Amino acid sequence: MSTTQSDRLRGLLEPLVAAKGLDLEEIELSKAGKRRMLRVIVDSDEGVELDACAELSREVSDALDASDAMGEDEYVLEVSSPGADRPLSEHRHYVRATGRLVKFQLTADGEKGAGELIARILDVDDEGMDLEVPGVKGRKATTRRIAFADIARARVEIEFNRKDKKEEEA
Repeated sequence: MSTTQSDRLRGLLEPLVAAKGLDLEEIELSKAGKRRMLRVIVDSDEGVELDACAELSREVSDALDASDAMGEDEYVLEVSSPGADRPLSEHRHYVRATGRLVKFQLTADGEKGAGELIARILDVDDEGMDLEVPGVKGRKATTRRIAFADIARARVEIEFNRKDKKEEEA
């Protein structure tokens, strides 16, 4: 997708998404056979309900039909929330992942050097985050602080047997 088209789509869609109290995370335009596929990825601190995606999809479709942002060619529109395996790249992504287990790829510039770290996010501030690193072979968990500048990549790890915070509080 050209930068100009991306900017036009973002300018058209951002106000619609913001009016729903959501963040526009990503716009992807790709080929799907003879058609094009436009994916609009939205999120919020509370997550995104399926009904909200459906409602937003109708509004986005109407706005695109009323404009020439997609041109005359056919396209398929998909409005969804980010998948669980989405990379964490923005400050708000880390805040939303507080309490979750995350796999970090660290840069060589970091205090302890490059490498991989799997830890639970405890707290996030403007400079970095506090983590709980699980203990190995019966050892207790430890805490560690990392700066955003030391993170090359980060992605939430899927946990199938972890209790949800709401379950723990009940």
